Amino acid sequence: MQMENFNDLAAFAVVARERSFTRAAAKLRVSPSALSQTVRNLEERLGLRLLTRTTRSVASTEAGERLLRTIAPRFEEIEAELAALSALRDKPAGTVRITAGEHPAVSILQPALKRFLPDYPDIQVEIIIDYGLTDIVAEGFDAGVRMGEQVAKDMIAVPIGPQMRMAVVASPAYFERNPPPQNPQDMTSHNCINTRLPTYGGVFSWGLEKNGREVKVRADGQLIYNSLSMRLSSALDGLGVAYMPEDQVLPYVADGRLVRVLEDWCPYFPGYHLYYPSRRQQSPALALLVDVLRYRSR
Repeated sequence: MQMENFNDLAAFAVVARERSFTRAAAKLRVSPSALSQTVRNLEERLGLRLLTRTTRSVASTEAGERLLRTIAPRFEEIEAELAALSALRDKPAGTVRITAGEHPAVSILQPALKRFLPDYPDIQVEIIIDYGLTDIVAEGFDAGVRMGEQVAKDMIAVPIGPQMRMAVVASPAYFERNPPPQNPQDMTSHNCINTRLPTYGGVFSWGLEKNGREVKVRADGQLIYNSLSMRLSSALDGLGVAYMPEDQVLPYVADGRLVRVLEDWCPYFPGYHLYYPSRRQQSPALALLVDVLRYRSR
């Protein structure tokens, strides 16, 4: 196969990983029709069908899966080596793609980038807010952010924040209408503002613990969000009781707009970690960002 046809192989690899011509075309910055024709030309030259196309999805054939397993690691190695060459420049350059939940993105990543990016104009950071436990290798991310206990054992994990604690809060107006809970069992009579996480499918249960006794609260409520800010605003509006990261509600507790309950049932737990594959060579841009984000206890 001639050298110029390697672009076709790279295009096929992106389509096979994304399982979508539309998403792959967006990543490659080409039109879906042009990308489809590129893959079709590759199939004609090889004399094999590599992808099975339907109106709703794209899947690799047996030949396509075999080809993807063979070429994908090679392209990753080439990309890593090309990225490593930027270390020869005065300042690192390149794009760093990170997947994270809304809370660490707002409370940790964004403040760090405010300090970091002005000094490195050739570095671009893309942050995708996602509550699912994303496979960063399969989805093409350089790194992800999760709680410490959620990071897979085959990943390198770097702490980027202190220990965390949750808080159960509601507005004074809400507690005027509903007696504040004295224990986790009382939550069954309250209107709880809940969260649905895509990885587990169901409503997120509130983990409360005291003196070694752990209780999972699965309380009902009228509101379910996958947004931190909407849970907070609904609690401030008096629509129910919310289970929130402590740092997000303490200012409102201090000024009397929220009331905290069951504080002795909210222990500390390991905070957020930035993680990335141990087998992949770090780009200079990612290595620099890891050092900036690394949590250093005061």
